[in-house]
Amino acid sequence: MTNINDIAKLAGVSVSTVSRVLNNYKYVARDKRESVLKVIEEMNYTPNKNAIDLIRGKTRTIGVILPYNNNPAFDQILNGILNTALKNDFLITVLPSNYSKEKEVEYLQKLKSKLYDGIIITSRANGWETIIPYSDYGLIVSCEYTQHKEIGCSYMDRFSSYLDAFLLLKNKGHNVVAFTTARVESNSTKQMIDAYSEIFGELQPEYHISKCHCLEDGYEAARKFLHLSKRPTAIYANGDEVAGGMYLFAKSQHLKIPSDIAIIGQENQPIGIGMGISTVDHQLTKVGEQACSLVIKKSKEKVKIPYRILERDSV
Repeated sequence: MTNINDIAKLAGVSVSTVSRVLNNYKYVARDKRESVLKVIEEMNYTPNKNAIDLIRGKTRTIGVILPYNNNPAFDQILNGILNTALKNDFLITVLPSNYSKEKEVEYLQKLKSKLYDGIIITSRANGWETIIPYSDYGLIVSCEYTQHKEIGCSYMDRFSSYLDAFLLLKNKGHNVVAFTTARVESNSTKQMIDAYSEIFGELQPEYHISKCHCLEDGYEAARKFLHLSKRPTAIYANGDEVAGGMYLFAKSQHLKIPSDIAIIGQENQPIGIGMGISTVDHQLTKVGEQACSLVIKKSKEKVKIPYRILERDSV
């Protein structure tokens, strides 16, 4: 198998000259560059990318730890990451974790092995005490706020957004409000419960349903909420797709929106736009874009992305 030493010997140049040609360095004499390229073509030589990456000390590849795909919120973050990577000629490797602590550590080990220039964590299962030591081997950027100086982050203020959404509902006369979340044990769920308690007082368990991810989940959640003896007059869904399911169930019961039941979703997704559902837009595409920029710039900055509440016909 032809290697770089063979190329150098046949072209009559040094190994370092071949290396500079392979890495497309500008300062190589024209005749030497042409000689090396001619031999490479004649020998049908393909350089070993991993070997070149080790020489360069960078891969121009970023790993993205993603709990699961086919999720509108994570798709928005990933879309932002891909947009920025493409503009800067970086490759993206998606690392699905399904919130497995073991999988996350396995991916972080790849950062230690220099397979990536950096890793973006869109959402995590492990505590920071497990993640931070790996920042010695490459940049780690989070899509949630962390005060740890070792970790850069592109984030939005979820707690304030939840407060504003619940306050909007209360100011419109709603005092019995329910909400849905994706995971019981997540930090965002804790923030939502805290925000709810601050606006409405202690949460009654029947007004919170978790493990909601899709339209069907929203439909079933609305069925449960609207069959309570003291049913809510407003629901905050953890995604516009979930909100869409609630909307469809309410319509199936001949309820008027928003006079009988008000609905607000999250992330300004197409289904919500089409149905006229109010939404809390955390601008997740921008979160992804900034997270990718931080890795490319090798920055550990804390970049805050503003959220916005878009009022439509459903509240």
